[in-house]
Amino acid sequence: MSDRRLFDPAVLTEATALYKLVQDTPIFSPHGHVNPRLFTAESYDWGTPVDLLIMPDHYLFRMLYSQGIPLTQLGIPSQTGGDVERDHRKIWQLFADHFYLFRATPSAIWLADQFQRVFGLQTPLLPTNAQSHYDAIAEQLTRPEFTPRRLYERFNIALLATTDFASDPLTDHRAIRDSGWAGQVIPTFRPDDVVNFEHPTWRKNIEALADLTDGGVKDYASYIQALEQRRSTFKTLGAKATDHGVVSAYTGHLTATESDAIFQRALMGQATAEDATRFRGHMLLEMARMSIEDGLVMQLHVGVYRDHHTRAYTQFGHNIGADIPIQMEFTHNLHALLNAYGHDPRLRLIVFTLDESSYSRELAPLAGYYPALKLGPPWWFHDSLNGMRRYFDQVIETAGLYNTVGFNDDTRAFPSIPARHDVWRRASANWLAGLLVRGILHEDEAQAMIYELAYGLAQRAYQGGTNE
Repeated sequence: MSDRRLFDPAVLTEATALYKLVQDTPIFSPHGHVNPRLFTAESYDWGTPVDLLIMPDHYLFRMLYSQGIPLTQLGIPSQTGGDVERDHRKIWQLFADHFYLFRATPSAIWLADQFQRVFGLQTPLLPTNAQSHYDAIAEQLTRPEFTPRRLYERFNIALLATTDFASDPLTDHRAIRDSGWAGQVIPTFRPDDVVNFEHPTWRKNIEALADLTDGGVKDYASYIQALEQRRSTFKTLGAKATDHGVVSAYTGHLTATESDAIFQRALMGQATAEDATRFRGHMLLEMARMSIEDGLVMQLHVGVYRDHHTRAYTQFGHNIGADIPIQMEFTHNLHALLNAYGHDPRLRLIVFTLDESSYSRELAPLAGYYPALKLGPPWWFHDSLNGMRRYFDQVIETAGLYNTVGFNDDTRAFPSIPARHDVWRRASANWLAGLLVRGILHEDEAQAMIYELAYGLAQRAYQGGTNE
């Protein structure tokens, strides 16, 4: 990998200088999907290089599938039966044979970074060296220094947040806490499984929620009490935030009578699609209220049509790459929430979207006015050099830097975390260098801003504190 990667030649000197200021800054990872089980003990069996690098990564699935490679050939088991490739060497060779498909994509950058900086491989992955790369990675995964805890320390991670459903008993997080290990791996409260009536196991999740709390869940009032109790439990295990994955940003108030009537219909399996929409919108208001009371940061992820390919979802389930961005509206949809709580200094609402067209049109102006609203970094498909550049250009002029929250990697693939943060830091340095050479920023301002983008904004957004 070139040390000059991602930098524009016209600002190479300035971008390099800014990047070096934060190159080794600790990684603050406040939102992601790494499995907490990795950190419950000193030892951990990674499995094969395929288990580690291919199986958790739906970015890879979708590209290969788009070129006609069946998911079963990548080792993804079908829920409907049928043959699946179980020879991980064959899967790795298939991946290497098609690695050229990822040229100029973020996945190629992240993987190249992992191969070189994490595993010490000095040559690119090619069909001809696939098996030697496999052997080298497999051998290193057996070493004591490649356990998740040692890699956490080697990656210089200051905090790593996972994402956990409300009905999760948090057994792994309790094990991490009780082990005495000093690493900060904390849960994030995600109540989608018990808020969305259309979730395939909603009724079962409500029963699990009742089992985990006092008094059961028999009506709307006891349901709210159970959610508040679970949030408190998450906080005892270090949680800093909640996370809400919703199709739309719609928020709207329901009376207690309306809420209970809809909830009772849901318990009986009689809730309509309109009921589900109205209840989700109301519960976002309730979650904002709870955040004001308990201090958990509220994250809102909006704008994705999940499991777009119905047949693939039926056959393989969630998280196989068939998720597509959709157009979003925020000005009207967030009106109820922001008018109720947007000026309360105790609330921090961080919004993420896959609809880039809303950045400058709605989100930047909203964040530039409401004290509670902050903008999350470019998410998912936009976690790239060009996506980051577009984000900076569309957001900062209107919202300002300090109404954004830095970066989070949002990954399931633990070894890719340093690579993803490195891309953000390089993209940030490159963008700031452009402002510097055009005379928009002084050097001391650019230096302060690169630190904020690399660490300060995220740390304050999720742990509190004021701007310098």
